[in-house]
Amino acid sequence: MVDIITRIKENELTFSKSQKKIAEYVEENLEKAAYMTAFKLSEKTGVSEATVVRFAEKLGFDGYPEFQKNLLSYAKGKLTSLQRIELSYEKIGDGNVLNSVLKSDIGHIEKTLENIDKEQFEKAAHSISSANRIYITGVRSAAVLAEFAGFYLHLIFDNVRLIKSTGGDDIFEQIMNIEKGDVFIGISFPRYSKNTIRALEYAKRSNATVIGITDSKNSPVASVCDYCLIAECDTTSFVDSLTAPISLINALIAQVGLENRERVHKNFERLEKIWEEYEVYDKK
Repeated sequence: MVDIITRIKENELTFSKSQKKIAEYVEENLEKAAYMTAFKLSEKTGVSEATVVRFAEKLGFDGYPEFQKNLLSYAKGKLTSLQRIELSYEKIGDGNVLNSVLKSDIGHIEKTLENIDKEQFEKAAHSISSANRIYITGVRSAAVLAEFAGFYLHLIFDNVRLIKSTGGDDIFEQIMNIEKGDVFIGISFPRYSKNTIRALEYAKRSNATVIGITDSKNSPVASVCDYCLIAECDTTSFVDSLTAPISLINALIAQVGLENRERVHKNFERLEKIWEEYEVYDKK
């Protein structure tokens, strides 16, 4: 991920008058500019669309799309809760909220499917299947995803450990014995959790196989992973859209299940008998 603001400051003495307007707007409205098309940014700054494109190229990008992609990745991790609320109101407007949110989530799943690295996905699933121990962690909103993954993987394997953090350094006490042959799954989306990133780094140094589930190759999670699975996640609201990430995790569990069909069949055959005996589910 390119530090856009630093790159702007490094080049500001070479900017034309129009380019300075763009630079000033981006610096002062980082979170809004990240979601603007070249045309929209040109409107906001009072310059031509061609000038906006040349501005992106002057900063070393191949074009505006690459500039915006880096700007978006940079901005996502820096949005405060209040900024996210403001952006969500602008995006949804006063129209049909249900329609807007559901359509947006559908788009996230489609983009995830289009861009997922299938080889990384399959290798990640295989490493889980062959792991001595499976550690999973995710904090704040990502804790829901970690719980989901942990619940279903535990139905397949008896070596799954869900790592929960209270916000302190207690996470390291839970993974201090991680070693080669183990797998560590770290789930983090903007604003990225320092504890999750530090735990991933520790697992990597301990020679465990590290799987990251995050929103971008520019994510700090991606830099420490053996296998990085990317899911689109809209974090421009105070409610994180986790539809695509949970769908990706669902697919990962299904893949692991296929690789362990006999084990899955035996486990669920045993579970059905237990559920029946102790009347776990309502039969009415």
